[in-house]
Amino acid sequence: MQKKYVLKNNERSKQASSFLQKFGKRIGSNPPGVCPIATCAAFLHSARSQSCGKCIPCSKGLEQLENMMQSVIDGNGDMDTYVDMIWLAQTIRDTADCAIGYDAAYEVLRNIKLYRDEYMSHIEEHKCSAEVEAKIPCMYNCPANVNIPGYIALIGSERYSDAVALIRQDNPFPTSCAFVCERPCELQCRRGLIDAEVNVRGLKKYAVDRVHSDKVPVPKANVFTGKRIAIIGGGPSGLTAAYYLSLMGHKAVIFEAKEKLGGMLRYGIPNYRLPKDRLDEDINAILSTGNIEVHTNSPIGGEITLESLLKEYDAVYMSIGAQKGKIIPLEGHDSPDVLSAVEMLDRIGHGDIPDLSGKRVCIIGGGNVAMDCARSAIRCGAVSVTAVVKEHQFDMTALPSEIQGAIEEGMELMTMYAPVKIKTDKNGRVTALVTQPQITGAYGENGLPVVRDAEAEPYEIECDIVYMAIGQVTVSDLFKEYGVTERGVFATDDTTKVNGIEKLFAGGDCVTGPATAIKAIGAGKIAAINIDEFLGYHHKYKTNIEIPDPTDNFRHHYGRVNLTERSARERKTNFDPVENGMSHEEAMQECKKCLRCDHYGCGSLLGGDI
Repeated sequence: MQKKYVLKNNERSKQASSFLQKFGKRIGSNPPGVCPIATCAAFLHSARSQSCGKCIPCSKGLEQLENMMQSVIDGNGDMDTYVDMIWLAQTIRDTADCAIGYDAAYEVLRNIKLYRDEYMSHIEEHKCSAEVEAKIPCMYNCPANVNIPGYIALIGSERYSDAVALIRQDNPFPTSCAFVCERPCELQCRRGLIDAEVNVRGLKKYAVDRVHSDKVPVPKANVFTGKRIAIIGGGPSGLTAAYYLSLMGHKAVIFEAKEKLGGMLRYGIPNYRLPKDRLDEDINAILSTGNIEVHTNSPIGGEITLESLLKEYDAVYMSIGAQKGKIIPLEGHDSPDVLSAVEMLDRIGHGDIPDLSGKRVCIIGGGNVAMDCARSAIRCGAVSVTAVVKEHQFDMTALPSEIQGAIEEGMELMTMYAPVKIKTDKNGRVTALVTQPQITGAYGENGLPVVRDAEAEPYEIECDIVYMAIGQVTVSDLFKEYGVTERGVFATDDTTKVNGIEKLFAGGDCVTGPATAIKAIGAGKIAAINIDEFLGYHHKYKTNIEIPDPTDNFRHHYGRVNLTERSARERKTNFDPVENGMSHEEAMQECKKCLRCDHYGCGSLLGGDI
């Protein structure tokens, strides 16, 4: 009897796991336009129907939890209801006898944490927040609001030039983003309700590999308005603002401190991830609008001051990025062998490849910059490369593909070790990195487990060079006297206007802190629109590209087409691009997976067995 009882419970756990996987996908893929509390309540109701009724937390607790959640949805809940829900869900999670109660309570707690603002809106305003309205999930999550279903349909029709032109309507860096975008559009792709998210970036790369972006003509600019805008910084945000302002008919004048345009796309991302000749395709297309003037090797300070620009130009856009790496003040950090990873990547971006032959390298940090630094050090001849990270691998901020690529190429990843000291010899040269083992604790407010020092002996890693990749800052000291910065970044209002100065706007990393290229691009686009409005205009333009009507797409389960890379033993010896593109067969199959939410809407899933 006991064996039979165990089998039944195992079967019930399997059923609960399968149910959670299916409904969890629906919650995880919950698109804007659907109340997340209502979605969770529907999940909770379904979970209750799975309960065997033998344990009180599951059979009675879930029912009470659903009633409380429904009262919030109906506008009858208050803060006491909210607090009681959290307490009850935690109690069910900790005391339920099987996976049904535990998983249901866990999903409720996750929902409460992720959508706290939505709960507050229901409690205080008795309605959904203003952000909850029907939107296309991929476009909503893209900081530049690119028409993703549209260009996927164009790629599926083999109209690659039109696809590039449609992307450029909202993002003038189609090629660069095809190589390095972190794909926020895929986070809530509704194809995930069926099998796996559409490989949006892979399809974009397929399009720009078929037709290079500088071969696709840009739209014709509007009649010249006579307005001139100074843009400080020629990175993705500044170039994006210049592109749209020039199309609107304004004159954009870029002042770039370095010798070439591109910002961190050129001087922060290695060539093996973003070939610089492909970056130049985007830049050449941007400059082809005709209303852009470029001054390189022109830093602000000295002859060019903020006051002079504000006097001479009708508006000024600040987009200087965050290009200075942080250093942890550990003992021994002042050794000449302790460097910033950002500094190392900048050096490589200038074509000065360091010779690390025979050197043992340690890297502190677990983000994409750390992985870029590690993979670059391997290509520079380092005999060993070790990345030291405080957290677990799945909590690292670097893209999983970047972590995997670095490990394949020979990087040793040491997780759960915190750096505490850098040992040096009598000449001040680095000999070892001393680390302290960590232990995982309770989860913090950021949704990640808090780590602390474990009761274990420190561990030494012998090395010759230490690179720190623990973040970047904006060089804003020049602007402190104007009172426009707060905590090292520019303080702006909702219109991207810098607080206290009428004609000054700012956007990108110098406002948000270090972020992604696509966020900087989105900031540049919004700044251009706001500057245009500030100047008294309301310019708009459309590419007038006819997007194909939806055709029958796959509702059956199909695997996601993931991009492959060249062999690790081959690619780690040079800075040539590592990523392979899609074949025609793969691209056409992936295009057909798009559910065309732009046509059918986001309110319900049409067909398909999930």
